[in-house]
Amino acid sequence: MYWWRRSLQLRVVLSTLALSAVLVLTVGVALLSQITDRLLDAKINAAVEEVERARATVQRELAGADESNSLRSRLNSASSALTSPGIDMGGSASGGAGAFEPVLIVRGDGPRGAIASGPIAEVPTSLRPFVQKGQLTYQYTSIAGAPTLVVGTPAPSDVAGLELYLVFPLNAEERSISLIKGTMSLGGGVLLLLLGGVAALVTRQVVLPIRTAVDAAERFADGQLEARMPVRGEDDVARLGLAFNDMAANLADQIAQLEEFGALQRQFTSDVSHELRTPLTTVRMAADVLHAGSDEMDPALRRSAELLVAELDRFETLLNDLLEISRHDAGMADLAAEPLDLRLCVRGAVDTVRHLVAQTGSELLLDLPEDKVTAEVDARRVERVLRNLLANALDHGEGRPVLVQMRASDQSVSVLVRDSGIGLQPGEAEKVFNRFWRADPSRVRRSGGTGLGLAIAVEDARLHGGSLQAWGEPGRGACFLLTLPLRRGAALVDGPIPLVPTEPFDVANVAVGDVVQPPSTASVPDRATAAPDVGVS
Repeated sequence: MYWWRRSLQLRVVLSTLALSAVLVLTVGVALLSQITDRLLDAKINAAVEEVERARATVQRELAGADESNSLRSRLNSASSALTSPGIDMGGSASGGAGAFEPVLIVRGDGPRGAIASGPIAEVPTSLRPFVQKGQLTYQYTSIAGAPTLVVGTPAPSDVAGLELYLVFPLNAEERSISLIKGTMSLGGGVLLLLLGGVAALVTRQVVLPIRTAVDAAERFADGQLEARMPVRGEDDVARLGLAFNDMAANLADQIAQLEEFGALQRQFTSDVSHELRTPLTTVRMAADVLHAGSDEMDPALRRSAELLVAELDRFETLLNDLLEISRHDAGMADLAAEPLDLRLCVRGAVDTVRHLVAQTGSELLLDLPEDKVTAEVDARRVERVLRNLLANALDHGEGRPVLVQMRASDQSVSVLVRDSGIGLQPGEAEKVFNRFWRADPSRVRRSGGTGLGLAIAVEDARLHGGSLQAWGEPGRGACFLLTLPLRRGAALVDGPIPLVPTEPFDVANVAVGDVVQPPSTASVPDRATAAPDVGVS
C-alpha cells in the first residue's frame, strides 16, 4: 500500500496490467467459445453425413441378407458391415467424422422385446423418442467420463422400426480445445508481460521529468534558490521545465528583494531606535526634574507632568522592545542560559504584575510543584515571557481569577497561564503573536503595553528551543502554554500540560499553593510603573 501511494509508475503499470488482463481474458473466452462452437459444428455436420452413409449401408445389407437368419444375426451382420473395411461408405468405423461405434435397435412389437446390436446402454433414453418420430437428431452425453456425441436416425428397411445410432467419442476435439486453451493462456501471459513492459517504459518517460521537477522544487523549498529543471527538446515536458525555471527565477528575485527590504527595514528600525536614545535620555532628565517639583505646581501643570512621565515610560518601553525585536530579526539575540529553578522565574514575574492585580481586581492562583524544577534557561528572558503572559491574562480576565500552573517531566517543563475572561474568536489564536495585533483596537490597555510583548515572547521561547502556544474560546477564556526543554539544545517533546483544557475553569477544582489577592482598597500610583508589554486585546 505504501508503494501504491508513493509510485505513480507502479499505479499506472498495475492498472494497465489489470485492465489488459480483463481485456485478454474477455477476448480469450470469446475466441475459445467461437473455436469450440466451430469444432462441434464441423463434427456434427460430418457426423450427419456419416449417419446418412451408414443408413444407406444398413439398408443395403439388410436387403441382401438371408431372411432365414434370425433378426439379431441380420442386425449384427449390418453392424459389422459398418465397422469393417471394404464397404462403400469408406470401409471403416473411422470415416470423415472420426471414429464411431454403431448401434442398431429394433423396437419391441407386442410380446417381442427390443432387439439391439451394439452397446445400447450408450444411447441416451431421451434421444430415442425423437428418432422414433422419424427425426434425425443428436445429443451430447458423457460415457465413462469422456465427452461423446450420439447421432440417431430412423433406418427404413424391410425390418420395421429399425433405429440407427452412431456414437462418436469427442476425445480428439477435447484435446484440440485443450491445446488451443493452453496456447491462448501462454500467449495471453506473454502479451500481459509485454504490455506491462511497454507501460513501464512509457510511464517512465513521463514520471522521470516529474521526479526531476519534484526534486528541483524540494531543493528550491530548502533554500537552494538556484535549483532548476533540465530542459531537453520542445515537447510538453520541456515546456513544463521552462515554466518551472521561469517561476523559480521570478521567485528567487522576489525573495532576494524581500530579504534586502527586510534587512533595510531591520537596519532602519535599529538605527532609529539607537538614534532616539540620546534625545529620549535628555527629555527623561527634564521630565524627572519637572516631576520632582510637581508638588509646588498648580493641579493642571502637575497632571501634565505626570502624563509626560507616564508616556515617556511607555515610549522607553517601546524603544527597548523595538531594539529587542530587531536583535531577534537579525539573529543577534544571545541566550545566557544557566541551571535555574523555574519557580523563581514565575514568582519574579508575579511580583512585577502586582499593580495590575490591584487595578483589575483579579486573583492570581499559583499551582507550582513543591520540588525544584531545574532547567537551563535565560532567567531574564523566561521571566519576561511570563510577565507578558500574566499581564495579558490580567488585562483580559474581566476581574476573574487567573491560574498559573507549572508541571515538569523528565525532558520538558510547561507553564500554563489561564484566564476566564472574554476569550479568543476562532482563528485569533494564530494571530496573537503578530506584531502590533489587537483583537479589539478600541479596548484600553491597563498594562500600557506596546503591542510587541507577545511577539518578543514567542521569539524568546524559540530561542530556548521551546514553544509558546495560545488557545481560547469566547466565554471560556484563553490559555497560553509555554513549553521548554530542561536541557539546552535538547529536542522538544510534548509538555506535561495540554493546551486545550478538558474542563471549565472552576477555582474549587484547582489545587493552588499560593493566591495573590488584590487589596481591598487599591490606590493607583501617581506615576505609572514600568509595565510589561502585551500584544493582544
